[in-house]
Amino acid sequence: MSQSAAPGYTRQERRNLHKAFAASLSGTALEWYDFALFGAVTGTVFSKLFFDGSDPRVDTIRAFMTYGAGYVARPLGGIFFGRLGDVIGRKKVLVWTLMLIGFATFAIGLLPTYGQVGVIAPILLVLCRFLQGVGVGGEWGGAVLLSSEFARPGTRGLWASAAQTGVPLGSFLANLLLVVMTSLMPQQAFVDWGWRAAFMLSLVLVAFGLWIRSRLEETPVFQRLAEKGEESKAPVTEVFRTQGRALLGAILTRFGPDVLYAFFAVYVITWLQQGPNKLTNTQALMCTMTAGFIQVFTMPFAGWLSDRIDRRLLYAIATVAGGVWSFVFISMLNGSRSFPLAMVGVIAGLMTHSFMYAPQAAHIAEQFHARLRYTGSSLAYTFAGIFAGGLAPTMFALFWANDNSMAIAWYIAGACVLTLIGLAMGRAVVDDADLAFDEPLTAEGR
Repeated sequence: MSQSAAPGYTRQERRNLHKAFAASLSGTALEWYDFALFGAVTGTVFSKLFFDGSDPRVDTIRAFMTYGAGYVARPLGGIFFGRLGDVIGRKKVLVWTLMLIGFATFAIGLLPTYGQVGVIAPILLVLCRFLQGVGVGGEWGGAVLLSSEFARPGTRGLWASAAQTGVPLGSFLANLLLVVMTSLMPQQAFVDWGWRAAFMLSLVLVAFGLWIRSRLEETPVFQRLAEKGEESKAPVTEVFRTQGRALLGAILTRFGPDVLYAFFAVYVITWLQQGPNKLTNTQALMCTMTAGFIQVFTMPFAGWLSDRIDRRLLYAIATVAGGVWSFVFISMLNGSRSFPLAMVGVIAGLMTHSFMYAPQAAHIAEQFHARLRYTGSSLAYTFAGIFAGGLAPTMFALFWANDNSMAIAWYIAGACVLTLIGLAMGRAVVDDADLAFDEPLTAEGR
């Protein structure tokens, strides 16, 4: 079902909307700059510097378990910051989450190695990763609301995609920096200190994000709630008590895109550097960097398209395509790695991700009442993250350690099936009036 067109924005509304888009984009760009950077160096740097080196394959699995720690911590951030976002407002909380993510990312660049302090090194790495996860747990839900709650009906898919576009933008910036650094310096220099500089440069994104967010007003939706005195006093309890179906459906919808992204943007960098005719680190990074750059443009387009056709239908078609493409990609490259095929394959994989991930923001936000939306969206994002994106790279490493790459494709396909179930559980919101976004949703329109 097509979405209705929104009436024209006033100049002030459009100015606020553009600032909200930039604020949302900058926060998730920082989040995924860090996550892409962490994922890219997990198998090539962290596995060597932060563990004892007795078994390289085991160290790689341990390193990806560290990567997963960031996902395990997300529900704590989702519960804590999500509650605050529904009680005191979106803007204040998003300043705090950005500062926490930035601090933890910068601190990773200062950590001592296993050779310097022994087992304390991986413990500190996990701690920083944990703090990142707490910040990220409160970031995504608020970033989605920041742009979507400034948008008028019929345009929320486009504007809510700001938070989603930050993912490929942050990944592109991280991979571009890594490609430049690994091309200009010897491999040993990058392992010794280059990766540290990459993490410390995250302060640039933090500074820009804080500047934008400090200039932004509270969202109109939350302002109306505050004026009426309708803020929830116990949003976490209320979400579990009254919106359990919406929460479970939203969690499941995230499985397919999270697991797909974990392979085509994170683990694939390690996977392409293993096996016959393996690619170089720079070639593998070029694949994910190029695909990420293209996603910066396809993500808003997919959000815009979801305003024109049924969001769930677009999401479902992309989910099926992503699951099928995983088998094609691994079959093409399983016997022998090929740089041209890898480039095409990663781009195609992340294109299917765009058409899942962009509509996801508006779809999940539309499942919850405005007074519970920050909490509901954050809980869906964070709980899915543990069992989907957080666990996936470790599972991929285990499959590879047992020489079973096709199991990766089956794992992705299983996640896509769960997403289809989640979409079937969700509500198809008729986005033609503020009532549909600001008032309680019923089974009507499902």
